[in-house]
Amino acid sequence: MKDKLIKILESFNFPVFQQGTLNKDDPYPESFFTFWNNDSADNEFYDNKENAYIWDFDVSFYSSDPNLVNTKLLEAKKLLKQNGFIVHGKGYDVVSDEPTHTGRGINVLKIEK
Repeated sequence: MKDKLIKILESFNFPVFQQGTLNKDDPYPESFFTFWNNDSADNEFYDNKENAYIWDFDVSFYSSDPNLVNTKLLEAKKLLKQNGFIVHGKGYDVVSDEPTHTGRGINVLKIEK
């Protein structure tokens, strides 16, 4: 499921990193996505066996362009929904380690059967 998420985010032609893997000595790209897998819970139990999984991700977009932060995240939400992901709301602010960048995030769910 991670590969599917990454492929969708990469279609925007920005770098995609797992949250926390950007080397602190490397400069921030002008704009980029990050993701974090919060959980992959079992679901739909029949005959004492799970029959589905709920993947839970945080997806964030960071940029030195504040307008891009808002627009790209919403474009990503639309594309994720078109690919069967569940995304609620318009996102939330996320902390950036660099004063030149701002970020927005969304919580993304995907049911795997």
